[in-house]
Amino acid sequence: MFPRVILKGTMFKKSQQKKRTSPCNYKERFFVLDTQDLKYSERRPGKKPMVKGCIELHRIKCVEIVCSDVPIPCNYKYPFQVFHDNHYLYIFAPDNDCRQRWVRALKEETKSNSLVAKYHPNFWMDGKWRCCLQTEKLATGCHVYDPVGYGLSNGEKNPRVKHYQIRQTETEEISFYLAEKYLFSTIPELIHYHQHNAAGLITRLRRPVSKDGGCSQEIWEVDPEELILGQELGSGQFGLVLEGRWKDIKVAVKMIREECMSDEEFKEEAKVMMKLSHCKLVQLYGVCTQRSPMCLVFEFMENGCLSEYLRARKGRLSQDMMLGMCLDVSEGMAYLESSNFIHRDLAARNCLVSKNNEVKVSDFGMTRFVLDDQYTSSQCSKFPVKWSAPEVIKYCKFSSKSDVWSFGVLMWEVYNEGRLPYENRTNAEVVESLSSGLRLLKPRLAPDSVHLLMEWCWKEKPEDRPSFALLLHELVDNYENSYIYFIY
Repeated sequence: MFPRVILKGTMFKKSQQKKRTSPCNYKERFFVLDTQDLKYSERRPGKKPMVKGCIELHRIKCVEIVCSDVPIPCNYKYPFQVFHDNHYLYIFAPDNDCRQRWVRALKEETKSNSLVAKYHPNFWMDGKWRCCLQTEKLATGCHVYDPVGYGLSNGEKNPRVKHYQIRQTETEEISFYLAEKYLFSTIPELIHYHQHNAAGLITRLRRPVSKDGGCSQEIWEVDPEELILGQELGSGQFGLVLEGRWKDIKVAVKMIREECMSDEEFKEEAKVMMKLSHCKLVQLYGVCTQRSPMCLVFEFMENGCLSEYLRARKGRLSQDMMLGMCLDVSEGMAYLESSNFIHRDLAARNCLVSKNNEVKVSDFGMTRFVLDDQYTSSQCSKFPVKWSAPEVIKYCKFSSKSDVWSFGVLMWEVYNEGRLPYENRTNAEVVESLSSGLRLLKPRLAPDSVHLLMEWCWKEKPEDRPSFALLLHELVDNYENSYIYFIY
């Protein structure tokens, strides 16, 4: 059986300097992680890729982010380390989200290995470890290694949780620090500074982790006194969406109509949504239950919903932009899939666009209550017919594979620049067409390879449709075939 590809993309690597005389240099390489190996190869225009290195996964003893303030001489500035066979491979990703994905995937694949108890969080440079100043390269590490990577998270699948240990100097006048370059005379001063500045950390300190591993009120309950409401952005069946500010952050506030759900239903759903965190999901910052109506406080997305964004830019969207939108959504959905979470209302109208034109999946926690363009089945379950798979229409049966069907319709929306699917047909006519095996026609702007993916998403049987992980892999291949390298 061939190994399954998990991740691939272009990054930089530092020479491992296996010999004392080996030079220190940085090379751009194309990395592929599959279920057996981590490989990297050299790619040159017009030449066949040449494999430059291969690490069998069972030989890896540690995978971790490198925290350092030293200047990095290559173009990519986000390092992580792979310790194997008594050698350190330093890899440099283009951004923090990319680095997190690779570290998370590698840790998942190597969690059953014989791993180190401690690791070095900084670089080996100039004959010593910058973290602990030991001069033996194979010296035992100075930080406890967490093979899962979620300090105090009680097993939650959230790559953004990081446990930092406050340390103190051994000097006569004691100082406290997280990153060795930034010293403070008191712990409150340290926390206050790092709440506003990353300064050697992966990110600034955003919120404390609940000691019981649950979603404590301090973490997800928003004080109504801190929430300033602004102009109306839109409205729907759930209520109003307002622009707002919370702790000097621009936010979107969804006001929930009281008849939509009970207080307990609202709180339970919010708890689930707070556990989901990914760069391609619109982040829920918290909820405000101490006011009426209750509201959800979300990350603000400047360019609004994807469907309107597409229509407003009709005729001005390149192939790369449209494929990039599909990639963004597939990445968010692959995360939901891996978290065993079903969206149930995936459509362009439920994706939002940031000021950097990045597309993120939204409304991933409220779909059992809030749906537009609804069809009511005999069981009184509501869903949007024109985006729904046959098993949803017939049996009200939702799954990740029914989300995949909806994703195929979303791709159709993107390549039709925001047109509504089956726009001149009633719900009943759509149901009849689907029962006869008819599908949406190929969009004029869609390449054949993308249309084939749409048709794959629209297979009659759920088991014949691809997973989001596989769709993501195929879409990345489409990017590479158009000579654009995308790290995921």
